[in-house]
Amino acid sequence: MSVFGTVFLILAISQVYWAWRGYRFAAARIRSRALLWTVCGAVLAVYLVLYEFNMGAWRDRSTPVHLTLHDALAAGPWWWWAASSFFAFFLAILLAIPRGIVRLLRRFEKPMVPARREFLGRTAAALTAAPFVAGTYGLLYGRLNLEVTHETVRIPRLPRAFDGFRICQLSDIHIGPFMPEGEIRKYATIANAEKADLIALTGDFVTFDPDTQGPAVNALRGLRAPFGVYGCLGNHDAWAGVEDSITELFGQAGVWILRGESAAIRAGAESFNLIGVDFQTARRFGPSMPVKRLLGNIEGMVDREGANILLSHNPDTFPRAAELGIDLSLAGHTHGGQLALEFISPEIAPSRLVTPYVAGWFRKPGGQLYVNRGIGTIFVPIRVGAPPEITVYTLRCGEA
Repeated sequence: MSVFGTVFLILAISQVYWAWRGYRFAAARIRSRALLWTVCGAVLAVYLVLYEFNMGAWRDRSTPVHLTLHDALAAGPWWWWAASSFFAFFLAILLAIPRGIVRLLRRFEKPMVPARREFLGRTAAALTAAPFVAGTYGLLYGRLNLEVTHETVRIPRLPRAFDGFRICQLSDIHIGPFMPEGEIRKYATIANAEKADLIALTGDFVTFDPDTQGPAVNALRGLRAPFGVYGCLGNHDAWAGVEDSITELFGQAGVWILRGESAAIRAGAESFNLIGVDFQTARRFGPSMPVKRLLGNIEGMVDREGANILLSHNPDTFPRAAELGIDLSLAGHTHGGQLALEFISPEIAPSRLVTPYVAGWFRKPGGQLYVNRGIGTIFVPIRVGAPPEITVYTLRCGEA
């Protein structure tokens, strides 16, 4: 079973668990059997209507590019519940293990003091409620809490003319109701205010609906930088079938999408080599077909004597990029985990199920990688522990 299949199976089990918990809660408070079944039936009917309403809209793949009443009152709360109940289910199971052990030990010890039992019950309830509180934060604030990150990158072969050169990166736009066209324009304005020398866009401009490509390009056409605006495409751009058309639209807007291509970024007589690739994966990822050799299509474009920077949506191309001598890779794709608990442990992020390169810096002999957390969301419009990010890199000569 695939990772996504496993996640949906666990989600289904979690819904059965919460239905059982809800029934027990109601049964303890409603004495009338007829009223109990009426209440439970009404709640189930509302749940099924919301499920079909939201799943039907998702299957239709038609995506508005502004926040609609349906998204605000139905889709947002639905996905809040799905994500929060999923993680709360895990916590409930983890808490059930020690509670089961305590119950077993109580058979051989004197009964637990009622006050202690009540304290443990309230603690378990508070911990189980935490994902719902975090989900509310992530929906209403976390997904909009933009961070502009400034990073210094040392590149040994960087020409002196580019010492202090600044690149601004935006990634994973995912235009839609929770990342509307107007919001993207706001982020483009923030990027322009950084006054970088070059702007890099690293893919996933749309999600599934090809009709959103025009608004996505329109929202970004105001980006300006002295050395130009360049980009690459992501897996969702491929899945939506817009790779050729969105490249043309961006070209008309003055943005150069590099699709297995390189561009010499020149300052006087000196230059560095900027390369861009479409989404590449070594194993099947959704509708994307694996390639036989990662970055095989750009091996001959690498400047063996000069500095090379790669725009690749998928950070999994990094090991091969380092082998090829690409000094710096800029990627996205992961959203930083989107629902991450890395403030507890660096290993707790859903994206680690598909890649070890979730967010921030990674280094190997021959190259370095930065994974941008992006500004949009996928599936659930929630960010926890992974705020949206615009990254500004200052290039410096010298060893990393």
